[in-house]
Amino acid sequence: MSGIYIHIPFCKQACHYCDFHFSTSLKKKDELVNALCQELELRKDEFKNSSVETIYFGGGTPSLLTNEELQVLIDSVYQNYKVSANPEITLEANPDDLSKERIIELSKSPINRLSIGIQSFFEADLKLMNRAHNANEAKECLSVATRYFDNISLDLIYGIPGASNAQWLENIETALRFGVPHISSYALTVEPKTALASFIKKDVIDDVDDEQAHEQFHMLKAKLEASGFVHYELSNFGKEGFFSKNNSAYWQGKSYLGIGPSAHSFNGRQRGWNVSNNSKYIKALQQQQLPIEVETLTQTDQYNEYVMTGLRTIWGVSLLKVENDFGIDYKDYLIEQSKIFINQQLLYIDDKHIRVTKKGQFLCDGIASELFKINKA
Repeated sequence: MSGIYIHIPFCKQACHYCDFHFSTSLKKKDELVNALCQELELRKDEFKNSSVETIYFGGGTPSLLTNEELQVLIDSVYQNYKVSANPEITLEANPDDLSKERIIELSKSPINRLSIGIQSFFEADLKLMNRAHNANEAKECLSVATRYFDNISLDLIYGIPGASNAQWLENIETALRFGVPHISSYALTVEPKTALASFIKKDVIDDVDDEQAHEQFHMLKAKLEASGFVHYELSNFGKEGFFSKNNSAYWQGKSYLGIGPSAHSFNGRQRGWNVSNNSKYIKALQQQQLPIEVETLTQTDQYNEYVMTGLRTIWGVSLLKVENDFGIDYKDYLIEQSKIFINQQLLYIDDKHIRVTKKGQFLCDGIASELFKINKA
């Protein structure tokens, strides 16, 4: 199984917390779509021995593309790759782009999954984050989208300064009332060089309260699991049959192509990333060149990557896989490093897999870093 991620680097406005690559100017949109098609064609041999099972439009704000532009890109994938009979095709979308007419149009396209960036149903939260939509648009788009799409995910952010636990619970309950089968939820993170970081430094906005974010994470987990969701990855909850196939492939170490400016690729042995500049990206593709840097992963890099991704999921880290792929020394090292966290009831071993406990989930990225090995050539 392989997946293709297509990065659409355009947004109406900059969210205060975002450090992804995007532009608020749409002047180069036509050139960018052409360049994306060119990259898809130039890289087709990378997947000549595998079929594409997921196509994911991320960003940025992919819903800024017209249905015609999205169809051109989907057609390019089909023209250049072997695509499975029923691929998962996801479009990330913002509520302000999802009018009833647009939703109906999308439902008639090959796109069969929507990932909607709600973030919050409270106006104060949306203004603090500088989102382009308001709370009414969030509710209206969900009420329509759920009539035309079975497979919908929505994003929520917790740990927002000034948002109480009661408000967070109301956010979760509001999301559940729409009956969506998948929810992705992330702690608000203060990234360097973002507007949010600047506002906090200047005391315009209170800093993120890590303790409250921790509380809200456990509120989310308890509420969603009680509502029939499976917490299958640290930030993702899905009903059975509605786990994100695209993201699950990332976490399970499967190959994917990243198409577009700043997009990342992975084939198990190498990691690549495209230039994070729209003009440079377009110019390179117009000259039939790939604007990509590639890093070949050492065995230790591959081990560390597997531990990081595996520990975030319900599948955990397989001791058998570690031994088979990396050797007995790596397995012994992993078991030894895990002992302190097992004693602290943050990790446990079950069926020859190392998994995080409920207590350890919010801390799993930090725990994973303690299980890493120092790189060797």
